[in-house]
Amino acid sequence: MQKLSKLQGNQTVNMTEEAILQGCLHNEATAQRELYNRFSPKMLSVCYRFAHNREDAEDMLQEGFIKVFSQIHTFQNKGAFEGWIRRIIVHTCINHLKKNKKFNESVDIIHATTLQVREESVPSIIQAKQVVECIRILPIGYRTVLNLYAIEGYSHKEIAEMLDIEESTSRSQYTRAKQMLEDILIKKKIIQQRSKEKISWLGIAAGQ
Repeated sequence: MQKLSKLQGNQTVNMTEEAILQGCLHNEATAQRELYNRFSPKMLSVCYRFAHNREDAEDMLQEGFIKVFSQIHTFQNKGAFEGWIRRIIVHTCINHLKKNKKFNESVDIIHATTLQVREESVPSIIQAKQVVECIRILPIGYRTVLNLYAIEGYSHKEIAEMLDIEESTSRSQYTRAKQMLEDILIKKKIIQQRSKEKISWLGIAAGQ
């Protein structure tokens, strides 16, 4: 496989997804370049939501695509190809974060109290960029659980296994993350404090 830096570029080739897959399985440079160009922008957005900064996001992306190319033979056409790539990228982001001592400390705090969160408090009409930037203000533990549950669609049980925490901790982190995000959005005057519009968590920051 070529170095990922050599795969970057604006050149696009009219290849079907199946052709890209087969080409990558045979280590063809054109197919590898097309796969990277087609999916890396969206995957960088995924990385950016988890990362501390742009540089970290780019590192996550590079590491993730190395895994995509090295594991592409394991894709069995069960489900969407993009979804398979995205799962690898997300797991790469989590593994990258878990190397950070601060992250491990932040997700292991068990909160005994439960907050009442108003699901209707954040409107679904908010621009994705605004929400992403506000999510990135959250403490790293809150941000990670919110991304995994609300945007990536993982269950609290799956999140607990990924982060090596209790399922109850994941639920608590998510509850507090939503409350803190709401407070940030209100403070920035992005939403009204008593807004009646309902949030569509899975569509806002995922770019769907």
